[in-house]
Amino acid sequence: MFLSSPLQWMKNLMKTHLSSPGSGMRETGILALRSLVPIFAIAFFTFTACGELSDFDTRQVQSSLNDSLTTTTESWDVEMILMNNGRARILIEGSHAISYQMPERKETHIRGPVYVQLYDSTGAVETEAWSKRAVYYDAKSEFELFDSVRVNTAADRQLYSDFLLWSERTDRISSPDFVIIVTPSDSISGRGFESGTDLSDYIIDEPRGHFIVD
Repeated sequence: MFLSSPLQWMKNLMKTHLSSPGSGMRETGILALRSLVPIFAIAFFTFTACGELSDFDTRQVQSSLNDSLTTTTESWDVEMILMNNGRARILIEGSHAISYQMPERKETHIRGPVYVQLYDSTGAVETEAWSKRAVYYDAKSEFELFDSVRVNTAADRQLYSDFLLWSERTDRISSPDFVIIVTPSDSISGRGFESGTDLSDYIIDEPRGHFIVD
C-alpha cells in the first residue's frame, strides 16, 4: 500500500506546506523550505524500510528536494543595468520580473513590454531594442529577447525577429531564427544571424532575399 505512493505522498506534503499563508513579502523563504528537508528524509527512509523505491521514484524524490531549495523573488517596474569596465553597457526595463535562485543556476524572467538600451564607449545610446519578454542567465551573462523583437541603431539600421540573444562575453547579438534587417540603402532577410550590437558587420547564414532601397 505504502510502496505504490510514497512519491505522491511527499508531493502532497510539499504542496500543503508551500500553500500555507506567508508574510506580505512576495519572496519565498528558503530557510523555511529547507526545514522541510528532514521531513522528506524521514519519509524517504520510512518508505525505504518497507520496500525499495524504483529508480524513477528515487530521481523524482531528489528532484522534489532540489526544488524545495529554490528561492524566487518577484518585482515590478524592473530596471537592470550591466556594467563593463566601470561603465554602463546595457540597460533593460520591464513591467514585471521573477528571479529564480537555484543551487546550480540563477536566472531572471522579465515580462514586457521589455525595453533595452545598449551604450557605446562614450555613454551614448548605440542601440535600442523592444520585445514582449526576456530572460537573463546570470552564469552565462546572456540576455534572450522573445516575441516581436525589434532593434534600432543610432545609424538607423533595424532588425526584426522573434528571438535575439546578446552575450556579454562576446558583446555580440545573434539569432538562429528568421530575421529581417533594414538599412538606409537596402534590406535583407534570412535565417541564422550574428552581428555586432550596432548591426554594422552582420552575417546571415541562409539569406532569403536582398532588396535595394531607392
